[in-house]
Amino acid sequence: MFVTASTLLATALYLVAAAILALPLLHRQAQPRAIGLGFGALAVVLHFAVLFGAHRGGVDLHFFAALSLVGACIAALCLIVNLSRPVATLGVIVFPLASLLLGIDAFFAPSTQPYAMEWQIKLHVVVALLGYSVLSIAAILAILLALQERALHARRFDGLVRTLPPLTLTEALMFRLIGAGFVLLTLTLITGILFVSNLFDQHLAHKTILSIAAWLVFGALLFGRRRYGWRGRRAVNLTLIGMALLLLAFFGSRFVLEVVLKRVP
Repeated sequence: MFVTASTLLATALYLVAAAILALPLLHRQAQPRAIGLGFGALAVVLHFAVLFGAHRGGVDLHFFAALSLVGACIAALCLIVNLSRPVATLGVIVFPLASLLLGIDAFFAPSTQPYAMEWQIKLHVVVALLGYSVLSIAAILAILLALQERALHARRFDGLVRTLPPLTLTEALMFRLIGAGFVLLTLTLITGILFVSNLFDQHLAHKTILSIAAWLVFGALLFGRRRYGWRGRRAVNLTLIGMALLLLAFFGSRFVLEVVLKRVP
């Protein structure tokens, strides 16, 4: 009963927060940023409470549970980013996505139990989730940056673009997040090598290879930014390519096994 009620309330709060932050898209008025983010914060707290209650306080890495956990982490990071940078427009995208992932896990996904994990593996998983979440925010900013550049070339600054911070600020924040995500991704690979004894076995080899490929893409992007001043479309494309590789690494095999083949370990 607690899980159901909390899920419904968290979903409603997420959607209310997104609607409040989307008001400037409909009317040319100041964005009620604090109110929208406040509702979003309450939704995030409830989201984590639901995950804690539904999955018995453990870190459940089954497909739908992991998606819900990542959604909560991304929503929380959206709030943290907004403490220093005025990018509340992120919530218009992030909060509905988090509510969708929460609802699917709570009401439509099969019941699962967390794997038993030693503290070393839990550390590896937590670092990986943080890195994935940070880079997900960077990928969303990359999409918004592409929209801003297109609007600049077309000289049309209406709709979503009107609510975004200046293009240079969006780009600077994106690269800061990519830098932080790259560090976390590096730590993920290191902890994986140190703590995961079967890192290159049949079930984890593709995850390792795809994660290394993503690490190389983000590393090349950061090097190119520092050495050659890469920006604009090249930066956006490389960010999205790196994020696509991570998406496949994190969820590709689980989607095939649990959703397509219906094999839930």
